[in-house]
Order: sequence, then C-alpha cells, then structure tokens
Amino acid sequence: MKPLVLRLSLLIFVPLLLSLFFVALMPKETATRTYEVFGVKIEKNPPQSKLTELGVATWPKWEGGPTKIPWSFKDEETMYLLQGKVRVTVEGSVGSFEIGGGDLVVFPKGMNITWEVIEAVKKHYSLKK
Repeated sequence: MKPLVLRLSLLIFVPLLLSLFFVALMPKETATRTYEVFGVKIEKNPPQSKLTELGVATWPKWEGGPTKIPWSFKDEETMYLLQGKVRVTVEGSVGSFEIGGGDLVVFPKGMNITWEVIEAVKKHYSLKK
C-alpha cells in the first residue's frame, strides 16, 4: 500500500511544484495599456525603456495650475504627464476624458480641445510638424 501512495503523491505533487516554479519565472504583467479616445492615443504607464527610446527627458517641459482653456494643436503633439490630472473635451465630440501622471498621450495635428487642468500638471512634450 505504501508504494502506491508514494507513486500517487509523486504524480500529484511533482507536476504541481513544477507548475508553481514556472509561474514564478514567467514575466509579470504590467499595467501598461494603450487605447484611443476621440482620436487621441493614450498609453497608461509606458515602460521606462519606451520613454528613454523616445527621449522624453530631453523634451521641453510645461507646468500649469488649475485652469480651463481652449487649445488648437497646430502640430501633432506627444506629451508625457509627470503629474497632475487634466480633463479633455474634444470639439465636436460628446463627453470628455481624463489624462494624468504616467500617461503618454498623442494629440493629432489640427485637433481643437478644451484643456481643463484639475490638478496641477507637469509634462514633457514634443511637437511633430
């Protein structure tokens, strides 16, 4: 009886231990996700490698406190928000969306929006003609 129990134990526990081992070695899922709202591309929490590749740290910086202003993008603008929160309303669209610290955002050339800073913003930005 004991050899049978030992074999059953090995048949159950060895695969279980191996699967736990492989799960521990698998790369962890990140909180990065990319989507589009009213033609604006938003990437939540892009990896540092992407920010480095884009040269974000070398881009000009803009800061602003709570305000609400109309804005027209003369060029495509990519921005990386370091901190803060902004509500964006796109002209001709129903509703709005929010962007904030940790977001990499691309606004297309020619887009008209209302930019409402809800929490003071610090961002890097790059213009593409």
